[in-house]
Amino acid sequence: MSRSALVGNVTAMLEDAGFLVSDRCAIRPKSFDIAARRGEDVLLVKILGNIDAFDGVTGAEMRRLGTYLNATPIVVGLRTRDEELKPGVVYFRHGVPVLSPDTAMDLFLEEVPPLIYAAPGGLYVNIDSEVLADAREDKEWSLGRLASELGVSRRTVSKYEDGMDASVEVAAELEDLFDAPLTAPVSVLDGAEEVRDDEPTPEDPDADPEDEPIVTVFTRIGFEVHPTDRAPFTAVNENGRRREQVLTGHSPFTETAQKRARIMSSVGEVTRTRSVYVVDELERESVEGTAIIEEAEMEEIEDAVDLRDLIMERGEDHEETA
Repeated sequence: MSRSALVGNVTAMLEDAGFLVSDRCAIRPKSFDIAARRGEDVLLVKILGNIDAFDGVTGAEMRRLGTYLNATPIVVGLRTRDEELKPGVVYFRHGVPVLSPDTAMDLFLEEVPPLIYAAPGGLYVNIDSEVLADAREDKEWSLGRLASELGVSRRTVSKYEDGMDASVEVAAELEDLFDAPLTAPVSVLDGAEEVRDDEPTPEDPDADPEDEPIVTVFTRIGFEVHPTDRAPFTAVNENGRRREQVLTGHSPFTETAQKRARIMSSVGEVTRTRSVYVVDELERESVEGTAIIEEAEMEEIEDAVDLRDLIMERGEDHEETA
């Protein structure tokens, strides 16, 4: 299956599952392919045939964007090396959950979350430690008795009851012994934080020197600026006092700039953010909802309210100016 067809299939699946899906981010380099929202759940999705192509720089950017946009970064892929991804299993690359299309369909369309995750050494599951302890006590088994049944140490059983995860084989044995479900699903929509390595959010890259005047304006009017490396926008700007985010782009007003502005508008609709593209010379006032502002106009903005009013005024008029 071609990557384009795979992107189309994943997009259609998410739409069938009730997600609002953005336009494809068809500009390189790109950290994610589509954004999607259903209710309060927001996804940033990278779609690959071979997930080994997912590198650390892209993973770091997706995790940063997930933090700033209150979204879950995920990768949907078909295989790794020469092996197909197993259905019902969550993999990880650079701190980002990775699902096969079948696993994604089960999760988003059928609302059946995966129970298994891959980690060094094999496949594992979350053991519900309280349920396990209760089941053992109901059967009046000691830690030693259960350890003997499993062929492990008493300390290992104690760790299971303290929250340590178990291999798929051990989990199956436990459920056979107690004739009860003991596993808990992997919370993919929360970033699978309960099973992936607890890594801090990667630091922001430095802003492009050409974007420094824009960074200065946003900082002056009360925003925290988060530059990007591979997104279709150059920065996510957060105003903590008003709890709002603004996506920004900056370049001459070329065909590529217009394409980026359209993608920014579509992603902004999904992530509930405003978008503004700063240009050297104003040729039109908006592109499909993304406000176009001259750099000289930006420098005259006095506060966040002025910026918001200008973005709303030009964004609302986009149908007339398109």
